[in-house]
Amino acid sequence: MKILHLLATLDPRAGGPTESVRQSGIEMVSMGHEVEVASLDAPNAPFIPAFPLPTHALGPTHRNYGYTPLLVPWLHKHAPDFDAVVINGLWQYLGFGAWKALRDLDVRYYVFAHGMLDPWFKHAYPLKHLKKWLYWPWAEYRVLRDARAVLFTTEDERFLARQSFWLYRANERVVSFGTSAPPANAAHLREQFWMTYPALKNKRLILFLGRIHPKKGCDLLIRAFAKVANLDNAAHLVIAGPDSTGWMTTLKALAEELGIAHRITWPGMLRGDLKWGAFYASDAFILPSHQENFGIAVAEALACGVPVLISSKVNIWREVQADCAGFIAQDTIAGTEQNLRRWLALEPILRTQMGTQAVKTFNSRFTVQAMAKDFLNVLQADLTGLPHASGSSTASVSPSKS
Repeated sequence: MKILHLLATLDPRAGGPTESVRQSGIEMVSMGHEVEVASLDAPNAPFIPAFPLPTHALGPTHRNYGYTPLLVPWLHKHAPDFDAVVINGLWQYLGFGAWKALRDLDVRYYVFAHGMLDPWFKHAYPLKHLKKWLYWPWAEYRVLRDARAVLFTTEDERFLARQSFWLYRANERVVSFGTSAPPANAAHLREQFWMTYPALKNKRLILFLGRIHPKKGCDLLIRAFAKVANLDNAAHLVIAGPDSTGWMTTLKALAEELGIAHRITWPGMLRGDLKWGAFYASDAFILPSHQENFGIAVAEALACGVPVLISSKVNIWREVQADCAGFIAQDTIAGTEQNLRRWLALEPILRTQMGTQAVKTFNSRFTVQAMAKDFLNVLQADLTGLPHASGSSTASVSPSKS
């Protein structure tokens, strides 16, 4: 098959959608398929040459909505060359422009929601939600309605999506999601991380790795850690990731106020060997997020044998809990504190057992191979008119049922 992914940006700092397209695309190419990506980036964006798939940069764009006059004509010309077009994400011109270009062409398109229909956003940002309502009936509603399928990565994400807007209609599919296995040279990568951050050696590291964003609950983590830090003097937080909102200054001030600034390291965004070294050097991974449709970093931690301490708003929490690969709590200060206390009090042999189970959970549930195969099953079944054979859920939801 020949597949075109549409993305707002290929910037690795953007997180989940970009990383999932990168990893699944590489896997599909290894299976003999052709995968290309069109984005709204400027052609001279510095991260374009490093992207491992053929790319078409149709920017630059103007303002946050990401409008570019090149998108629709380019799709009119090139989209018929592909078996399927996949729109990754919502709330930018990318989706509406694709709908305008593809609705009159004999081209099947799909929408990967990537958690962007979660009702948490309307409660957390009511003014933004009101703004979205102004163009929902004319843009995003039509994009979802006319897609061959709207793809979700968990049942929780699918059900939550129905709660954001009453005018909602979609042919829903739930497909597997996953990530690539980590490098196997754990000892070398761990030592490389410690050589870069020697003060962290012999510490009991609790790692947060992701965007520094209010959605991720970083403030909850700092406040909760302040309550448990005296339980183990070796316990140390590593909060790694890009500061996407300028929030880090406030968080560092909070840590100073609570007297734990010396117990937190802020290495910024970690990539490549340093990222994997951070996982392998860590005692546990933590994500007290308020909303997470999957959480690639959670799967990466599991793959490295690192148990995870996550909130029940991370939509793979049921799988983690069922497999005893970590601890689950509410996305509150008390919930985050509970996860930390349970972990710090756990006997060493039980920590080791949980780490072993973490790898088993990754291998059985969250590999990129499973994601690619399930996604291709959806596309191939749709092209041949056969039922989706992977066992994933499907449903067509109209406004009267939402």
